[in-house]
Amino acid sequence: MDGIDRKILAELQEDGRLSLTELAGRVGLSMSPCHRRLRALEQSGAIGGYRAYLDAESLGLGFDALIFVTMRDASRATLDAFEPAVADIPNVLTAQRLFGDPDYLLQVVAKDLRAFQKLYDERISTLPGVQKLSSTLVMKSVVENRPLPL
Repeated sequence: MDGIDRKILAELQEDGRLSLTELAGRVGLSMSPCHRRLRALEQSGAIGGYRAYLDAESLGLGFDALIFVTMRDASRATLDAFEPAVADIPNVLTAQRLFGDPDYLLQVVAKDLRAFQKLYDERISTLPGVQKLSSTLVMKSVVENRPLPL
C-alpha cells in the first residue's frame, strides 16, 4: 500500500459516495488506474464495504448504554455460545471481547429506558454463560465514527 492507496482510503472514509470520476480527480489519477487500485483495495480487504451512517436519535433510538459483561467461565464452549447470541441482537451496536475483567463490552441503543430495561431483562441477561452485567448510560458521544488514521 502506497501513498496513493492511502489517499484513496482517506477520501472514501470522508465520503463513501464519491463517484469514480470524483475519486480519481481527488487523488490525482485517471479513472482506469484509480479503478484498478480501488478494486485491489476491496479485494485485499482494506475496504470491507460501503454504508451510510445513520443518526440513532433521529430514528428514535436516543437511549445509549454501555454494558460490561462478566462470564461464568472462559471456556471455548461458553464463548462459542455467547458470541453468536449477542451478535444476533440488533440493538447491540458493538460487542468487544476484552482482556481481564469484565470479559465483554457492549454498546446498546434503545428507544427509551423502558425499551432498554426490556432488552436488558429479556435478551441480554439471558445470554449464554453470563454471570454478571453492569451497565452505564452514555451522557454524550465526544468522538464517534472517526475515520481510521492513515
